[in-house]
Amino acid sequence: MEITVYREQPLAREARQLPAATYNLVHVLLARSPGTLFVPIRAMQYLAIVDAEEIVFVDYLNKSRVEIAWQAFRPQARDALDEPVPYDAVYYGGDSAGIMRRLQTEFLPALTALAAKEHLDGPARVLKFERPAR
Repeated sequence: MEITVYREQPLAREARQLPAATYNLVHVLLARSPGTLFVPIRAMQYLAIVDAEEIVFVDYLNKSRVEIAWQAFRPQARDALDEPVPYDAVYYGGDSAGIMRRLQTEFLPALTALAAKEHLDGPARVLKFERPAR
């Protein structure tokens, strides 16, 4: 899948912390997929586009414009894998602060749903059953 998104000038930037469970699951899913990960957040009608450097969020109403970006993750700042990871949230839209509160809540369930999908390796097989005699 290929998606082109554009950024305007950032309106605000703030330091935040991402819960360890969310950060760790992002990296587990990135290891499964080559390059970029697309995470639909159905509860908000948003799409998260994840790569090794950042996570950007786009609204379904304006699919080509970045609303919020999570950047500059600093996992080395934590002492254990179960501690939150500091990062910078960059806001590009007017109501980004309100959206951000929901994203922190809805992103982990969306990642969990994506992780729960079973990936089948190899081609499918069709099983042939004999019809029972009457």
